[in-house]
Amino acid sequence: MVHRLESLVVRHALRLPAPAGPAGEGDVAARQFDAALMSVGFKLSADALRTLSGLSESTVLGTAAPTLAAVRGMTGDHVEHNVYFKDFPANVPDTFEFWMRCVREALEDGKARSGVLAQLRNGVINLLTLPSYGNYRHSYEEMLAAHDELTAAVGDRLTVLHLGGTLEDELSALYLALAGSSTPLGDEHLADLKVLAEHCADGPQPETIPVRENRAVVNEARLKAGSGLLLDTVTDVLRLACALSGGDVSLQEPTRFRGLSRPARRALLAGLDEVVARAPAKIADVLTHREAFKRLGERLHPHEHPQWPYAAEVFAVARGEKKAHSFDSRVEALLGADDVSGAVLLLKSAPGKLFRALDRLLRTARTQEERDAVVAAVEEVAPEVSGRVVLSVREYLHNRSGDTDRKRVFINRAGRAHVTDDARQAVPEQERERLIAVLDAETARRLPAPERLLVDPDVLGVALPLSGRATSAGLGVLPRGSVSPVDGELLRFFVYWKQARKVTDYDLSALLLNAEYETVSWLSYTNLRSMDGEHSGDITDAPDGASEFINLRLGAVRGTYIVPQVNIYSGEGFEEAEESFFGFMLREGEQKGRPFEARTVRMKSELRGPGRVALPLAFRRARDGSWHARWLHLYLKGHPAYNRVEGNQVSVATLVRAVVEREQLTVGHLAALMANSGTEVTTWDPESVPDVPVTYIGLERPEGLHPESVVITPENLRDLIPE
Repeated sequence: MVHRLESLVVRHALRLPAPAGPAGEGDVAARQFDAALMSVGFKLSADALRTLSGLSESTVLGTAAPTLAAVRGMTGDHVEHNVYFKDFPANVPDTFEFWMRCVREALEDGKARSGVLAQLRNGVINLLTLPSYGNYRHSYEEMLAAHDELTAAVGDRLTVLHLGGTLEDELSALYLALAGSSTPLGDEHLADLKVLAEHCADGPQPETIPVRENRAVVNEARLKAGSGLLLDTVTDVLRLACALSGGDVSLQEPTRFRGLSRPARRALLAGLDEVVARAPAKIADVLTHREAFKRLGERLHPHEHPQWPYAAEVFAVARGEKKAHSFDSRVEALLGADDVSGAVLLLKSAPGKLFRALDRLLRTARTQEERDAVVAAVEEVAPEVSGRVVLSVREYLHNRSGDTDRKRVFINRAGRAHVTDDARQAVPEQERERLIAVLDAETARRLPAPERLLVDPDVLGVALPLSGRATSAGLGVLPRGSVSPVDGELLRFFVYWKQARKVTDYDLSALLLNAEYETVSWLSYTNLRSMDGEHSGDITDAPDGASEFINLRLGAVRGTYIVPQVNIYSGEGFEEAEESFFGFMLREGEQKGRPFEARTVRMKSELRGPGRVALPLAFRRARDGSWHARWLHLYLKGHPAYNRVEGNQVSVATLVRAVVEREQLTVGHLAALMANSGTEVTTWDPESVPDVPVTYIGLERPEGLHPESVVITPENLRDLIPE
């Protein structure tokens, strides 16, 4: 368990908890540890190396083992990455010639010959029936022997692990950061929060937990520890019940409620009773999740507990036995009567709902007086709205200009996406600009005002993490919509999957598009080699895990966009497989080495979304020839089976275009607001590190900063979102 907790700190904070152990001469072991880290693209900070060198050898070795396991898992180096073509990317054959070779080998195989002959007579060959197709023809060790050692290059990734505090201090800080996050967490981070909440139940707690899903996870731990629950609405109680049943605390998917213990049932009923007794109007929230409350009532048996009458009313509303008029229904009634002013007046009592209804209010308003009332209401209640909502609405309004060719992109919390034409009436331009000015002023008011802000230019294009579900767990992963530079001559994608119960075939492909989003070419198992690059070969069964790669020479790529994708041809979905992840590497032109080299991995993310086609990111060539990555984290529904790059070219191109042409709010936006408010914003210069405390924003924490400096990196970028 201790090793798992240490791994959490390394993964989330890139910090090494200060080891507890006797002093000694651990310098040799510390240097060996550092060398092992560098082999997978990490290294110890000078502080960490110095501290470890002064500890006993056994303490250093005890620290090294779990840390190395954690970073190898972060890069994908914890598994063996074999390839079908042993010499990949060299000697990849022409696709048709390769298929013919497989047919010839099948004809020479006594067991397969008759079946292949029968297929030939019918004129159609099923590649999956050929013995030499789709399965490794050599061992992992034989593949390694066919490749030279990786030659180190200046561009190889070296991620620094900084020295942290004690393990308990680091865990407490991480728990407070995740639990108190102002933005929703992804599923992986929610799972980590659950572990931390149970471990830290008796320690310091965040002052507020603004995200409801986080509150449910914390409440589950508090219930087990016998602490008081944090309940503000009846939906908080429903989310807690879902957490106790191992269900979806976001309430997007139905939960099958388990039989709950007597103490848990009593706590849930008492919680409902207290919430409604304190604020009777909140009982109307039941209507939003009526079916879920009805199913929960079947487990809680509220009629057996007359001491909690308000809890019984909750389930009476769910069953339709008691009337309750929701806030939303009152708003709808006013808008249905074309009473925009009345709707605005009512919505002022629920500022968050007012902000989310802005588009409709402005389109519904018939007079300038009504539009002025909308803007005035926003100005009045803006200080009461969360920073995340303020920024989300600001981004939304920025993309609601009067362009006639706009597309609407719908992306749900799980990353499932689709695109449609935007047929809505335009938002009045004057009011749109006025509202943007109001929201910018409100954001600037809440932002910190450091005397000096140092900014790494590469972080300016990183999208603000307005939702943790707009990203995936992994290494070097940025929020959806982020743009980051790509430095290197060779771009190599990789996918790894291991099936859990049945034969599973994932296909790594890359679609190449021109500036008009039209298909130029692609690389996949149906097109193994082109002037752009090479595919490592099709693997169709992964009982022990399987990998596929695509190698691209960026200087030779035709077109403007590269869109890697992972298609599920057959078998288990991304959420069903035992393990599945995607990533990319960057290498210099002459670098050799194995197909997978952890030091060259720039990004690795888990594949854990719905749908049968994954679109992790896209790459775009600028006019000056440089390349940039645009982060997507999207999934297409696809077909139940036989998904191929040839079959989804149009839908992928349409989606990529819609996302690429949508402008995101970035770190650069907040930096500009801070600069306009009087903060001195300076470009980071590693050759001139100030010796006084500063605020630094960048992709990685640099060494040498004053210990009292405030450091913002992708690991804690959510801290940049004002409350």
